[in-house]
Amino acid sequence: MGRALLLVMDSFGIGQAPDAGAYGDLGADTYGHIAQAAAHGEADRPGLRQGPLRLPNLCALGLDAAAGRGAPASLRGRYGSASEVSRGKDTPSGHWEIAGVPVSFDWGYFPRSVPALPAALTAALVQEAGLPGFLGNRHASGTEIVAELGADSVASGKPIVYTSADSVLQIAAHEAHFGLERLYGLCTIARRQVDALRIGRVIARPFTDTPSGGFTRTANRRDYSVPPPEPTLADRVVAAGGKVIGIGKIGDIFAHRGISETRKGAGNMALFDAMLGAMDDARDGDLIFANFVEFDSLFGHRRDVVGYAAALEAFDARLPELFARLRPGDLAVITADHGCDPTFAGTDHTRENVPILMFGPGIQPGAIGHRDSFADIGESVAAHLGLAPGRHGHSFL
Repeated sequence: MGRALLLVMDSFGIGQAPDAGAYGDLGADTYGHIAQAAAHGEADRPGLRQGPLRLPNLCALGLDAAAGRGAPASLRGRYGSASEVSRGKDTPSGHWEIAGVPVSFDWGYFPRSVPALPAALTAALVQEAGLPGFLGNRHASGTEIVAELGADSVASGKPIVYTSADSVLQIAAHEAHFGLERLYGLCTIARRQVDALRIGRVIARPFTDTPSGGFTRTANRRDYSVPPPEPTLADRVVAAGGKVIGIGKIGDIFAHRGISETRKGAGNMALFDAMLGAMDDARDGDLIFANFVEFDSLFGHRRDVVGYAAALEAFDARLPELFARLRPGDLAVITADHGCDPTFAGTDHTRENVPILMFGPGIQPGAIGHRDSFADIGESVAAHLGLAPGRHGHSFL
């Protein structure tokens, strides 16, 4: 038994899931459509990237084969794909299922009407938090609504509230004028208020000024999630005496249950640095659980095909650093939690299969086929770490 690493490329789906039609996502294919756009010259941007999508390290691990796009000339990992059984297609569902706990209940959602939030909820928030009111209160893209209402929010002292197709309430406010800690306090209140509505996450979305006079969201985002309904892989690692180092928003996603330590970073490359640092510190029996959020937040939701392609290539280029730090007995898995096809209709997550790319010094290359639940990923990591089988999923080791 060595260490285990779980790397979640947030939103990197590899084609429509079997039940995509039930979610309005027939034809979604995050990876396939980005690769297609790049092959046709539609993902070129001078100074950023150009030409076909180049992911040599991910493809050597079996990415193309997992996505049904052909086998690699040489293979250095075990590959496959998985479908989600959890209801919904948002971040907690995907991550909890990866960690061995599928979501069997229905999340609550806010309607597309305007206002989107119930009057009783906004009134309770205004009263308890001592606010002059809210702006927004509708389904919206976070970047667009901050650009539209940021100045009004600063002038009036009213935070911006909005939602999406996910089970989420997002609250945006200026870091300096409203106050970062005040925003966190407001989200803590909101988390308690929306529990009865079964809302999965409340997200603090602080923003600040840009030199050009607009606004930009900062890296001080914080997610307030409901806790998983039963012990996850992370809880089981800690119970066995191991340590779980969460990279990025992993701690928030799991309501900090089973997370021994959290390390943050402003963007995918900083998160990759944080993960490499964790590898220097982790011991046998420990789990490093990393989320790379920018694929989703900066490129999928914003329908930025060029940016997504460049981010994939940048991530791929860092993988040799990960390979070099693996020790005998280590296991690493690269996967995703859902899709967010930047070429698809709308700006929401897409119900897609995800890749499973498993590698390490003792891992024999080959195919594991298609898995019917993300929970098989968590159970395979658990088996590697010598943990007893959980209630959901089956190891493919």
